[in-house]
Amino acid sequence: MPNSEVVVVTGVSSGIGRATAEKFAKRGCRVFGTVRSIAKAAPLGGVELVEMDVRDDASVRTGIHAIVDRAGRIDVLVNNAGTTLIGAVEETSVTEAATLFDTNVFSILRTTQAVLPHMRAQRRGRIVNISSVLGFLPAPYMGLYAASKHAVEGLTETLDHEVRQFGIRATLIEPSFTRTNLDVNAPQAGSKIAAYDRERALASGAVVDSVKGASAPDGVASTIVEAAIGSWRMRRTPAGEASLLRKLRRFMPAGPVDASLRKTFGLA
Repeated sequence: MPNSEVVVVTGVSSGIGRATAEKFAKRGCRVFGTVRSIAKAAPLGGVELVEMDVRDDASVRTGIHAIVDRAGRIDVLVNNAGTTLIGAVEETSVTEAATLFDTNVFSILRTTQAVLPHMRAQRRGRIVNISSVLGFLPAPYMGLYAASKHAVEGLTETLDHEVRQFGIRATLIEPSFTRTNLDVNAPQAGSKIAAYDRERALASGAVVDSVKGASAPDGVASTIVEAAIGSWRMRRTPAGEASLLRKLRRFMPAGPVDASLRKTFGLA
């Protein structure tokens, strides 16, 4: 794909989304970044901000139509907006789970459905969905988050088969912990069951420590840009821990993988 592509990145207020939008702009792309409130968003050089709440059908349709009106087309959609949640499965209410899925999964459905008619008409496009290593690994005390990312994986692989006939491809990015406020300030399930207190505290502390010691979003952003404008691959894991975890999951016996994961979450 040439560098003059029209790119939409959701959730560019901070973290991976912001770094990704900046990298696309530096590559010469015309970049639109979505934020919930333009009034509250910091300016982003080379990026045209669009107000959009990915949890709201009408807001997504309005935002995508505004972008097409201004740019004439959309060549790349990066579904980056997401949230996390810490808590045992038993502690997590259906309402909390639904809210999490609304941001992490159904937002992808909304933006994808809004963009696809335009991509089908132009017979080309690339949809990049941000998953996680927790899209192929379990995550103690992040069970609903892991479930949402597993859903993103299944949705994206299926979507790629369906839209391939139109010259459109869908692809996955599977980062590990990244140094962003999203992970450091992860919300917790509102209902606490005392029996889980010790392990939940250990897992939560391990997540915070992993995030503080993780790489900045820049590396993940580079992987996203390559996935969007480079040759197509179904999934990409950024170099480092994410790539190692993908290899461990694929080649190591289940027992050692299980033990390693429990150690990561402070449960060993």
